[in-house]
Amino acid sequence: MTFALRAKNELARRPFGNACCQAAELAAFVRLNGSVQISGKHITLNTVTSNAATARRLFTLFKQLFHFTPELLVRRKNRLRKNNVYLVRISEANRVREVLSALGLVRDGLPVQAVDPAIRENKCCRRAYLRGAFLAAGSVSNPEHSYHLEIYTDYRQHAEDLAALLKTFDISVKITKRKNGHLLYLKDSEQIVEFLNVIGAHSALLAFENVRILKDMRNRVNRLVNFETANVGKTVAAAVRQIEAIRLIERRVGLDALPPSLRELARLRLLHPEASLQELGEMLDPPLGKSGVNHRMRRLEKLSKTLLAEKRKAK
Repeated sequence: MTFALRAKNELARRPFGNACCQAAELAAFVRLNGSVQISGKHITLNTVTSNAATARRLFTLFKQLFHFTPELLVRRKNRLRKNNVYLVRISEANRVREVLSALGLVRDGLPVQAVDPAIRENKCCRRAYLRGAFLAAGSVSNPEHSYHLEIYTDYRQHAEDLAALLKTFDISVKITKRKNGHLLYLKDSEQIVEFLNVIGAHSALLAFENVRILKDMRNRVNRLVNFETANVGKTVAAAVRQIEAIRLIERRVGLDALPPSLRELARLRLLHPEASLQELGEMLDPPLGKSGVNHRMRRLEKLSKTLLAEKRKAK
């Protein structure tokens, strides 16, 4: 089961809430996934979904809000995959008109593309409308793979209205043209989490957050490992450079020619090529801090460069 399907199954089993919220949720679903068929005097409203739990929710919403029982049909979408399509149908013309008018989808016999102002006014109804929109035409990717949530709508006006509803919850969505419609999408993980919270998909939210936290931890560990690897590389390169400098001094003038403080450190470096500056400092008597060891190493390297320059000059 996909992450999106789990989220929708959770939403489909949520308590229905107040009548105004039920109407808002149903309005979004019918607007996005409903179609009206007119044949002579016959008018039919078809609402389609491939999710059985969502179909049951639609059926119940129609029944509770309008006090009649719609038809519920099941059709096979694809023989090989055996997917079902669930069709919630209202066949009586008067009831279709009643539903479309009550949901704010038709006014004076003409379709309305804008979201009903009554829905905009109430926070609970805005949540319900967004929930219905997601159930009808939304999707969210598995956070293990990517952060992406989207809702598709046919009309630009409706896309902008959805974006405005989301903005009231501090969610900034992007809109792009897609085929014959418009796609609203989120790619920021925190915004997706907030959207799931707004529509009431709390189990999906927790699952999303768990994955996000684990991914962040893995990324932090990887960064630390890369940082440590880089540091080890720098330490090794510095040690090689220091040993080469000490070997050159040893060949040219001998380590006994060095001051005692430099001579002791030079011999320790040759004996412990893998040691860090801090570890070398701890081996000295008396012990010396990392910065002090680094200063003495620079003196040794500077001396080796001077001896090398003299050698080249003599040639």
